Amino acid sequence: MSSNRALRLFRFFVVVFAVAANVAPLGGCAGWFNHDPLRVNVAGIDPLPSEGMEVRFSVKLRIQNPNDTQIDFNGISIDLELNGQSFASGVTGESGSVPRFGETVVSVPVTVPALSALRQVFAFAERAQSGQIQYILRGRLSGVGVTGSARFIDQGALSLPLALPQFGVDS
Repeated sequence: MSSNRALRLFRFFVVVFAVAANVAPLGGCAGWFNHDPLRVNVAGIDPLPSEGMEVRFSVKLRIQNPNDTQIDFNGISIDLELNGQSFASGVTGESGSVPRFGETVVSVPVTVPALSALRQVFAFAERAQSGQIQYILRGRLSGVGVTGSARFIDQGALSLPLALPQFGVDS
């Protein structure tokens, strides 16, 4: 084999490898290893002691594993968006596992900065007529799979009571 042809063949394999390495993360681990993505939903919200003007609460996440292998994780980060604006974020270094075809509930402490809370008060006042709050919860489980993490998203709308309580003095 001539050195010119060997060089072209080498370049071809380098290009194929580079393209495969850049395309692989786009499909995620699920496509490469025949795994379905994890399902993550908010299972509950509990208040936590706050500091200063911040508001803190614990978000309980229900993580479901629709696969036939256990999934281990060693940390979680989440970001919560309300009405199209960033609202809260949180992290935990908690480790755990989700059994095959099973589920687990994990608590993540979340902080709402004072400015975000104030912004949402005004947004709630504007949207009180619709009775709906749009939310998007984005997050990442660390230590999962070959890439080292598994991302998730949960979104929807929360209904507010249309008849808000009236405070004041009766005439």
